[in-house]
Amino acid sequence: MRSENKSSRNTEFILLGLPIQPEQQDIFFCLFLFIYLTTVLGNLLIILLIRLDPHLHTPIPMYFFLSHLALSDISFSSVTVPKMLMNMQTQHLSISYSECISQVYFYLLFACVDNLLLTVMAYDRYVAICHPLHYTTKMKPELCVFLVTGCWLFPCVHSLLHTIFVHQLSFYAETIIPHFFCDLTSVLKSSCSDISLNELLVFTEGGLLFTVALSGILGSYTCMVVTILKVHSIKRISKALSTCGSHLFVVSLYYGTVASIYFFSSSGTTKIKNIIASVMYLIVTPMLNPFIYSLRNKDIKCAFDVFVRAKIFP
Repeated sequence: MRSENKSSRNTEFILLGLPIQPEQQDIFFCLFLFIYLTTVLGNLLIILLIRLDPHLHTPIPMYFFLSHLALSDISFSSVTVPKMLMNMQTQHLSISYSECISQVYFYLLFACVDNLLLTVMAYDRYVAICHPLHYTTKMKPELCVFLVTGCWLFPCVHSLLHTIFVHQLSFYAETIIPHFFCDLTSVLKSSCSDISLNELLVFTEGGLLFTVALSGILGSYTCMVVTILKVHSIKRISKALSTCGSHLFVVSLYYGTVASIYFFSSSGTTKIKNIIASVMYLIVTPMLNPFIYSLRNKDIKCAFDVFVRAKIFP
């Protein structure tokens, strides 16, 4: 029976975790551990190749943005997956108040960083396709550093704002959260305080951020499509599509899972569908990004070949 003791800092949250049968725990533990290790190693390899290869490190802004996206993906997965794996292995489902609030903060932080980086990368592709002759003058190193700095600083303010409002709430002792991590929505629903102000902040500030970022991506791709349709060369069209195909696939995967969580969930199976979509969003998508960008990118493939040959035949 739930304790009526209302507290905040001394509260322990109980994470119900994934809806997995006990006899399947070991299988899914190994699966998610493999995915997490692949995510970390794959994204680290992307960062390493971009930093070591001078052809990728300096002249092309796209790879500068990609290295930051890889760093964000590693951090994004590391916020929740290690704790989830530990809970699956030990069956100790509790998480302290400070750990839960930290998860809320860093989850919002890196989700926002990913969101803004994808928007900046869409703008980079827009300049490359719509203004190819002015690409080097428009995408100067100073502008790229400014954009990336904004992609990291603004999410710090965004996540801090939501975390401060969550910190003002009260919770029952041993509050149950029907998720495998401290998702902001689940934490708010588990509070015994009035959350109307928190919900207003989510719908206004969070909704505005989501809308502006998505509008920037859609606007960039609309301009690219118009430009591509004006070109009558099949070779130039295929080249243009190849340069933005990887990014478009990642954007579709990213916003598709977000939409499935917040817009296309039915009332009867909301919790299970949200958890499955969260697994795709938090665990699977960061793992796929290195493969998506490397398998479709000749520059990354060449850098990888050079790296391997240098290690095997020094």
